[in-house]
Amino acid sequence: MKINDFILKEIKALTLSSSVKSAQDLCKDLPITHIPVVENGKLIGCLPESDIQTIENKNRVLSEYAYLLDHFYTDENASILDLIALFADNDSNLIPVLNKNMNYIGYYELSDILDAFADSPFLHNESDTLIIDKNKNDYSMSQVAQIVETNKGKLLGAYVSSESMENIELTLKIASDEINEIIQTFRRYDYNVITQHKNDFYLEELKDRAAYLRKYLDM
Repeated sequence: MKINDFILKEIKALTLSSSVKSAQDLCKDLPITHIPVVENGKLIGCLPESDIQTIENKNRVLSEYAYLLDHFYTDENASILDLIALFADNDSNLIPVLNKNMNYIGYYELSDILDAFADSPFLHNESDTLIIDKNKNDYSMSQVAQIVETNKGKLLGAYVSSESMENIELTLKIASDEINEIIQTFRRYDYNVITQHKNDFYLEELKDRAAYLRKYLDM
């Protein structure tokens, strides 16, 4: 299924001449954080539900509250990860969609996009999740891919899961029968391996040494 298949049109966009009451009623009936406001097919902005509910005069029109509008949208070419970031950045569960002519054609709902991501091969392919970090100046995505592939693994996906001034943390999805070899190679290249794996020989060796030390101290 293409991501465009998730574009919805059930919620009718309001206009600047719509009343405050119509906006409040829409938010009362539907669990949405924003309402698209459209004029002549063009998106004017998104009216936050949290603001519209505070207006006492229900007979006023939305043009009087244009200053409350948030301005965000996506296009037909957005990826799932682009959309998830857009939902998070705008604290919204609805994202308007514009076509190449910048005309409003519908919206995405957060729940649909999260369901699509949860069903993606990225999450469902049989694989190991590996979290590594390294100094930003020394990190290279090409090197990360090379380490995985030279150890007969397949890098199914990767994303930056955390970032600081000095370090960058990557979450990797790897298909491999030799995950321990990949882990050890990352360590040889000075990557810090954050995740723990039951067949990590390095960790097992550390546990054995710790057990030996405890036994020695108890003598």
